[in-house]
Amino acid sequence: MAAAGRVLVYGGRGALGSQCVQYFKARNWWVASIDLAENEDASANVVVRTTESFPEQAEQVTAEIEKLLGEEKVDAILCVAGGWAGGSAKAKSLYKNCDLMWKQSVWTSTISSHLATKHLKEGGLLTLTGAQAALSGTPGMIGYGMAKGAVHQLCQSLAGTNSGLPSGSAAVAVLPVTLDTPANRKSMPDADFSSWTSLEFIAETFYDWITGKNRPNSGSLIQVITTGGKTELVPAHL
Repeated sequence: MAAAGRVLVYGGRGALGSQCVQYFKARNWWVASIDLAENEDASANVVVRTTESFPEQAEQVTAEIEKLLGEEKVDAILCVAGGWAGGSAKAKSLYKNCDLMWKQSVWTSTISSHLATKHLKEGGLLTLTGAQAALSGTPGMIGYGMAKGAVHQLCQSLAGTNSGLPSGSAAVAVLPVTLDTPANRKSMPDADFSSWTSLEFIAETFYDWITGKNRPNSGSLIQVITTGGKTELVPAHL
């Protein structure tokens, strides 16, 4: 039975990435995961080698995806890699955390963008993961805010003419507040979980956008706001 569609999930072993892999596989899609470790549920895996050199990591992933796909194009590339680290400009961990945030969010988003120029179908979708908090200052999480702000800027750049993306394709960033993941529940056990967004909702939203339902314009920064267990998608206007 032929696959219903083809998608790359960058960060496919993380909480949101694993949910995306499962969601699309359940709908008979071919799904490749790109991450530091394999996702056994995926149709194929590219394991990213840890390195301090961005060009080295980017070239490795690019070469392996090229080898995996050949001339085949994909319907979507979902960049859901990322992480969180706090700290003000005074924090001892500032340099380390800025470096980590850059690697987790900016490296992955940049590689995903380049992969989209080579392997995304015309009319395809690239999603990047920003953060609602980074629409304004983040004094208590400097590195995180800078990295996510860079992702927002990248998304807007990709929407411009001559960005390199295929004809009719769209780059859209999702800007969650807090995702309902096991790690977040463990680190914030007393939080109001009804204001957290379910991973299933995000995966479903991606599916809708890929299949042409309510897809935002390219360059859109879409805030994901959950209140009382109900989630809304709200475009940010900078």
